Amino acid sequence: MTSFKMTRRHFGFLAAGAAATAAMPFAARATGGSVIAATFPGNWEDGYRSVLTPLVKEAGYDLTVAPALAQDQLAKVMASPGNPPYDTLLMSPGQMAVAIENDIIQKIDPSKLKNWSMLDPAFQGEYGPTVTVEVNGIAYNPDLVPRPKGYRDLFENPAYKGLVSWTGFASNTGVMAYTEIAKIFGSGPTDMEAVFKLFKDHPEHLKGVVASTNHQMTLFQQGEVAVFMCSTGNVAKLKALGLKAEFVQPETGSPAAPVNIHLTKGSKNVDAAYAYMDAAISKVAQDQLKMPPREMFPTNRQVELTPGIGAYVTRAQLASLVYPDWAALNKNRPEWIRQFDALVAG
Repeated sequence: MTSFKMTRRHFGFLAAGAAATAAMPFAARATGGSVIAATFPGNWEDGYRSVLTPLVKEAGYDLTVAPALAQDQLAKVMASPGNPPYDTLLMSPGQMAVAIENDIIQKIDPSKLKNWSMLDPAFQGEYGPTVTVEVNGIAYNPDLVPRPKGYRDLFENPAYKGLVSWTGFASNTGVMAYTEIAKIFGSGPTDMEAVFKLFKDHPEHLKGVVASTNHQMTLFQQGEVAVFMCSTGNVAKLKALGLKAEFVQPETGSPAAPVNIHLTKGSKNVDAAYAYMDAAISKVAQDQLKMPPREMFPTNRQVELTPGIGAYVTRAQLASLVYPDWAALNKNRPEWIRQFDALVAG
């Protein structure tokens, strides 16, 4: 694995978001202790609280769902490694690589998960089970713009001018899109100079840069933008709100990120953490989480895909998705963040 040291400068972009992390909500009492589980805000927080809380309680434990973006989870744990605020983390490979490098998560014992055998080997991570795969592509409003073929269209077709929103390099979704754009307009997935030049040549796109996907979804709902880089879950949520939103797998391929639950080093209740992990990969949980408005791709092979999920991606297509080399990306990511932020600031 490529080394990525968390220096004070690198830590800064993580710590900034941690200060705004939402307060941890309730947990009903149970006899076996409790688990504090970091979970992404929004659909993840709502789904995991409503679906997993009763399952974990049945196993004899309390569950406190603590909403925090992955970079905020890292920042909070790294700020207090001897007394971590979470028992488990929820992260994609980009942040997982940082967590491993900084020794804040530990390998799990699969024998403690009764649903482990229900996962395909690709989802049996040594640092925790994969609970879903986020497939990324392009969201668009069919009432406002034509269906894009891929990333090239967004820069070369005038129909999209001024209607596309982007995020910075702190966003995993943004980074995955930029690696694909770097392949198209540059020499490969890490040729971000080609991406920066593309934005310089198309300054109207810089006006659509915002801090997060949640902000993009708000702009999309308000009709201020018609296109943004997203996961299938973002489109599912917009559709559930009654909005016109469609998902496109770019013609060059859809970047994807498995999402894993990780056991934090220094977890205060390891047994409760395993009960939570096991609930998250159970058939009963994933049968509920696959439904709208969440539509999380199920990693438990006993769970059938819904027609909605199948329209985005099938199990047979998983191997053909584009999985970025996060170790290589993390090596350069802080510098890319600096350069892109400077470009946006003018």
